[in-house]
Amino acid sequence: MAFNLTHSTLPSSSSSSSISHHFHVHTLSKPLFLTHSKISTSLISKTLCLCASPFNTTQPSPTPIFLPYLQQEHEPEEQEVIETIEEVEEEARDPDDPIYKFFKTRTRISFQDPGKEGRLSLQKNRRISWHLASDTSDLVEEESVTGLEDGSLVEEKKERVCEKKGLPLPEGIVGEIVQIARNLPQNLTLEEGLVEYEGRVSEKDCWEVLKSLGEEHLLVSCLYFFQWMRSQEPSLVTPRACTVLFPLLGKARMADKLIVLFSNLPSTKEFRDAHVYNAAISGLLSSGRYEDAWKVYESMEADNVLPDQVTCSIMVIVMRKLGHSAKDAWQFFEKMNGKGVKWGEEVLGALIKSFCVEGLMREALIIVSEMEKKGVSPNAIMYNTLMDAYCKSNRVEEAEGLLVEMKDKGIKPTEATFNILMYAYSRKMQPEIVEKLIAEMLDVGLKPNAKSYTCLVSAYGKQKKMSDMAADTFLKMRKDGIKPTSHSYTALIHAYSVSGWHEKAYAAFENMQREGVKPSIETYTALLDAFRRAGDTETLMKIWKLMRREKVEGTRVTFNTLVDGFAKHGHYKEARDVISQFGKVGLHPTLLTYNMLMNAYARGGRHSKLPELLEEMADRNLKPDSVTYSTIIYAFLRVRDFAQAFFYHQEMVKNGQVMDANSYQKLRAILDVKASMKNRTDRRSLIGVVRNKMGVVKAKRKKDEFWKFRKRHVRNQ
Repeated sequence: MAFNLTHSTLPSSSSSSSISHHFHVHTLSKPLFLTHSKISTSLISKTLCLCASPFNTTQPSPTPIFLPYLQQEHEPEEQEVIETIEEVEEEARDPDDPIYKFFKTRTRISFQDPGKEGRLSLQKNRRISWHLASDTSDLVEEESVTGLEDGSLVEEKKERVCEKKGLPLPEGIVGEIVQIARNLPQNLTLEEGLVEYEGRVSEKDCWEVLKSLGEEHLLVSCLYFFQWMRSQEPSLVTPRACTVLFPLLGKARMADKLIVLFSNLPSTKEFRDAHVYNAAISGLLSSGRYEDAWKVYESMEADNVLPDQVTCSIMVIVMRKLGHSAKDAWQFFEKMNGKGVKWGEEVLGALIKSFCVEGLMREALIIVSEMEKKGVSPNAIMYNTLMDAYCKSNRVEEAEGLLVEMKDKGIKPTEATFNILMYAYSRKMQPEIVEKLIAEMLDVGLKPNAKSYTCLVSAYGKQKKMSDMAADTFLKMRKDGIKPTSHSYTALIHAYSVSGWHEKAYAAFENMQREGVKPSIETYTALLDAFRRAGDTETLMKIWKLMRREKVEGTRVTFNTLVDGFAKHGHYKEARDVISQFGKVGLHPTLLTYNMLMNAYARGGRHSKLPELLEEMADRNLKPDSVTYSTIIYAFLRVRDFAQAFFYHQEMVKNGQVMDANSYQKLRAILDVKASMKNRTDRRSLIGVVRNKMGVVKAKRKKDEFWKFRKRHVRNQ
């Protein structure tokens, strides 16, 4: 089927760029950086030292290293729910948009958005990976699409690092080299320690050594071993070795060294191959160097190296990271399609993810239907991506409809499928549905994991008087042999916090530390909230000092929790110290912060400080809202300063701020009480004046000397 979409230049790059070649034998400790200049295509092909001929067919095919990025969780700024209402989408469309024309011309008989099937059968979380090869996970870190807390990827990486400690030693010469790398003296490099192995190591052994060193996170030894490979006669550096090493360097955030090695590859034809470029681009993508990844792709085009599906898939992800739209990604795929890249699971999975990130689930479903027409069957990962997008848009029923469709097509749900739905219902505080999902997982032969139970703990914990159920779920998870993660402990601590069990929250925190589970910033924030609710400012200060000692950087939620906890209990100096400390890391007070401070000052009888806070807000260009003015008005009403109260009410109206109906009712009730008290006082005064003028006032008589000292109560002797 032909497509009419035209390609336009995607990332903003003024010209093709080259990668400098200044590389010396002993420069690994000081990596060089990319230099870019406007030069001809022929010069680029000479200076890049890259080259291309397919790998030997006898060699094992390189591991696909790009696919796990297709299920990456959105960046923090991408986590907000995206509106996907059809009417809004239709109004926002440009009728001349080619991608819009393409989708509108597709048949929609059986490819409409899934109907609201109701809560039928559900599926699980979002730990998805495109395992097209058995050892894919060895080269690329998998990421969770619906992590329950920020920073989940970091925690999972650390857990995997712990799991890989004490790996069995490989056999043969590979094991000998790995053993040397493990026990290297501080003043000796691996390159210097392999003198006796010259001529004894094969190319295949080199791949295995690099892979083993990468698994044990001995990346410096990897670099020196690669240097040793280069120094051999003949050189042991092969394209396959590059495809192993480059992703390892990318995961270790050693992009500068990756660029140096890539720039100094031999200029022979065999290195001008798509697999080498794909490995370099994937490594730079892992390191977050998206611009450099795009420049490597441009050099690939300059060297006339034909891209494959892996290239297209990685570049679609890079485009999404660079902020390009799904339309740009589709046009890029059209360009790749013209170069021979076929419709495949990898490319279409990346495209579906791009559309779902922008909330274009209808278009993503059309892509699924078109790929089926071309003979490419969708897999569970694609459906998980769609379900995750629907759940994040608060359209859980449509996500369940997709689950029904999966089963009808014979696609087996995964743990990630169930966890996606469980997380959605956990946010809705519906633990009974989460329990049914766990039961359904067991029925289909899937074992609930830590995220599954964490969803249930969180669902119970968000409701008051259900913390005991959350604790029971946590104990059941441990009884089933599942090790709790930091997210599990965070959910449990939050459950205790909601119910006011701050002592149990701290006990859970101590158990977490004893078990070697490192607390995340969300864990600390939940613990701070528990003691904020309890009013224990001493422990609040203790936890904050612990965070600073452990160099845990707080978020804005942490910041506001501390400010509110100190200020509400009269510790204004400590609250100001928190504001100062967080200001040093770029977290300056917001409108919410000042509203909490004003509320604390008002409750503490410090209403005279409120005008000063208003001036501070003006200095920071923060505009007061109705909550700010309401707090000030109530504060002055408490001390019967009606003039100031009505003055700030006029200021509020003048600035276009209006209280909600409940606030006005509360304000009127306060004024009615004050008015009735004043009316009673005025009435008594008026009656006294009238009686005095009418002469009906009783004359006061003087008390005699004996009466003045008379005892009223005389006890019987």
